[in-house]
Amino acid sequence: MDKEHEFDKEPAGRTHTPDGAAGGRIQNNKATVRMPMLLGITLAGGMLIGATFFGGAKSLNNIGRGYTKYREILQLIENNYVDTVNTDELVDYSIEKMLHKLDPHTAYMNPQDAIAARSQLEGGFDGIGVEFNIYKDTVYVVTPISGGPSETAGILSGDRIIKVNDTPLVGGKIENSMVFKALRGKRGTDVKMTILRKGEKEPKVFTVTRDRIPTYSVDAAYMVDPKTGYIKVNRFSETTYDEFKTALASLKAQGMTRLLMDLRNNPGGYMDRATSIADEFIAGNKLLVYTDGKDNRYDRQTHARIAGQFEEGPLVVLVDEGSASASEIVAGALQDHDRALIAGRRSFGKGLVQMPVQLSDGSELRLTISRYYTPSGRSIQKPYVMGQEGDYEKDLELRSKRGEYYIADSIKNDPKLKFKTDGGRVVYGGGGITPDYFIPRDSSWQTPYLIQLYGKNVIREFAMEYANDNRAKLDKMSFEDFDRTVTMNDEQMNRFVKDATAAGVKFNEKEYNRSKNYIRTQIKALVARSVYQKKNKAGQNNEFFKVIGESDDTYQKALKLFDRAGKLESGTFTYNAPERK
Repeated sequence: MDKEHEFDKEPAGRTHTPDGAAGGRIQNNKATVRMPMLLGITLAGGMLIGATFFGGAKSLNNIGRGYTKYREILQLIENNYVDTVNTDELVDYSIEKMLHKLDPHTAYMNPQDAIAARSQLEGGFDGIGVEFNIYKDTVYVVTPISGGPSETAGILSGDRIIKVNDTPLVGGKIENSMVFKALRGKRGTDVKMTILRKGEKEPKVFTVTRDRIPTYSVDAAYMVDPKTGYIKVNRFSETTYDEFKTALASLKAQGMTRLLMDLRNNPGGYMDRATSIADEFIAGNKLLVYTDGKDNRYDRQTHARIAGQFEEGPLVVLVDEGSASASEIVAGALQDHDRALIAGRRSFGKGLVQMPVQLSDGSELRLTISRYYTPSGRSIQKPYVMGQEGDYEKDLELRSKRGEYYIADSIKNDPKLKFKTDGGRVVYGGGGITPDYFIPRDSSWQTPYLIQLYGKNVIREFAMEYANDNRAKLDKMSFEDFDRTVTMNDEQMNRFVKDATAAGVKFNEKEYNRSKNYIRTQIKALVARSVYQKKNKAGQNNEFFKVIGESDDTYQKALKLFDRAGKLESGTFTYNAPERK
């Protein structure tokens, strides 16, 4: 039977199939068998289909009548419709429309989208090992992955990829999907890359042998000071728990006695990886999460079961409106057991569990089979109306309009959904995890000028050029020397403004001055990543996040909350969520 996982990489709604994605010629036989596959393989999930599974003979008869009607219509269209049609596309479209009558997270993906979505949660992929960026319809190498095939072949940061085998990657509209298709492939196969390097007039051809490229979900793990550790988790993938255990052990070996765990903008992933991480902090055999479905087939309780590495010591967990699904399982368990102080803003509010079922043609259905509940009994799923996905997707926009990102009192919890933590603190269900300590969003640096800079990719381009121009000097620096001596001075910032103007961003002095310090920090952080990422273990970007943290208001405020977290752990902190800034 398929294992139950949460898969929503995009918390804002279901995945939609692009028009015409199925493609191909008319294949009526293939199309007309897709519906029984959907009903049989998907609903059964690998189990025998019987009257008991479908809830009795009446349900089975209803499905049979629906399938017969659907097949009749498909056959009539195929045989009699005035124009030639692709029945595969019609089937995909009808499935999507059918699922729109269900919850916002049940989703159907065609084979191409299913492969792309699964790769986000897998431990790696076969390819050449570069991080690239598209700027002005040109593909730039941001950095070759340390130890990967491209680094071995001699590819450098800043190289422009102008051709892969016989496929040109310059001119016209270049999209990420085109680059992925050209660069990824079966390990052991060769790819010829035509590279134009800065300062050289003639392109070079490199032959790179594809290999397995690992992907990582722990973005950073470092010591902030002699006793404070920081770990940032970007999703819960196949390798997340192993990465997390290694990072936690390393920080403890360096003397960590208190931890800041950052789950901001983490959209979720595998449920069992989330509960395993929560288990590292919660002692005994306490309940971590439980699920409840239509019947007891999908009912499950998950308890703590191991002696975790950090069951004692102040713990602060950062969440925001981008923290969803598995992130909320972790935060909810830690909050209900009074093990961590949850700080930041109210989380997304996804409390539905999807079972992924791969269909015979490679497409995939992610079917909601249960709801999950935190140890106190909270369902943190935010309200939705079946079939009204549009209103559901507007929730984050409505939060902004209510001022919830800036004022704690704007968070309106349902008083009927009141629960209590182990220590008796009041917490709420029905709409995400409300933090114990509210930290407003810092938008002082956000300006239309900055948005245009990002749209034109000027900040990343400037940082990449700075790193390449000063590579010989930067490569010899320790990060401590880099952090102390490298800064974007006024001369460099004036050059940056000129580059931005040349790229089509009209200068606005007032907006520039508001965003200036933020821009400085972003450039420095990107330079740090270019210089030090390949030196880090497990793909971490510690130096990047250390620099970013200097101007991250939420991060800085969270580092001051360990006294409160310590009181929470000792049972002397009893304030009901959310405490104000």
